[in-house]
Amino acid sequence: MLSRRSVRVKVMQLLYSMDRDETLVPKDVYKSYDQNINKSYELFLYTIYIMELITFESVNDHKKRSSKHLPTDLDKIFSAKLYNNDLIQNIVGNKKLAEHFKKMDFAAKLNEEYVKKVYLSFAKTDEYTAYLEKDTEHADHLEILLELYRHCRQDEYFNEMLEDTFFNWVDDKSLVVGAFKKYLKILPVDSDTAYMEFLPQDDTVKDFGQNLLKSTIDNSEKSMSHIIPVLENWDHERLAVIDTILIKMALTELINFNSIPSKVTLNEYVELAKNYSTIKSKEFVNGVLDKLMKQLMETGEIKKEGRGLIDQ
Repeated sequence: MLSRRSVRVKVMQLLYSMDRDETLVPKDVYKSYDQNINKSYELFLYTIYIMELITFESVNDHKKRSSKHLPTDLDKIFSAKLYNNDLIQNIVGNKKLAEHFKKMDFAAKLNEEYVKKVYLSFAKTDEYTAYLEKDTEHADHLEILLELYRHCRQDEYFNEMLEDTFFNWVDDKSLVVGAFKKYLKILPVDSDTAYMEFLPQDDTVKDFGQNLLKSTIDNSEKSMSHIIPVLENWDHERLAVIDTILIKMALTELINFNSIPSKVTLNEYVELAKNYSTIKSKEFVNGVLDKLMKQLMETGEIKKEGRGLIDQ
């Protein structure tokens, strides 16, 4: 589920915390990294949990509409198929998934009022009305659930629920969105552990992320010895903290991760500078890394292995 880019963001944030808090030692940072990775997967599961409960509101909606003395035309044809379809029921009937929800105490983290508001907001949409008015099959259920999820991502109450419970929602949002949509599209599925396919992979989390974090910390002074000479008129002590961290991470990746093309590393860290640092950081980080890459290639400190990676 996690990409290298998302792992880079987590490493950057931890290094920033370490820079701001002198009491933090590497051991604490490594532990926090593992916790943050687990939080990303927990966030994915929590999204499944909330979507199940939002769709369940259609059951409550059906009861209210059925009890009206003067029902509208829509009331007369209304059904709770948003919840009773085969996709959502596959989630509802998954006992192992339910055990995860209970173990993580999701019920205690839930804002039931917000869940109702999200559903009622979606219930007013033309897409939902059209879904209710037609005979539906699997493809229609999938389409409306994807539409519901799109609606949720734009809903202030949905986002507030996620942000209040998970500090990583903003950074991991795109990853969770992609993972949830993939999970939804394979439903219904016979396996009750299909959701575990979205566990963060060791090659990204450990082989890349843990090594990047540890190597950047271990080689901090060595990295600065490379960085300072290319700054020219810049005082390294006045550099934006995030810029310094990103350049150190990029150097570590360029030197220690032989299978990642240099151009990929350069582009990734320039993009991170654009998204997480100052207005001028993108150009600054790009300029510094470009100089460092050329120097380190000339000295042979950057060595790339594998087909298509030589001289990159």
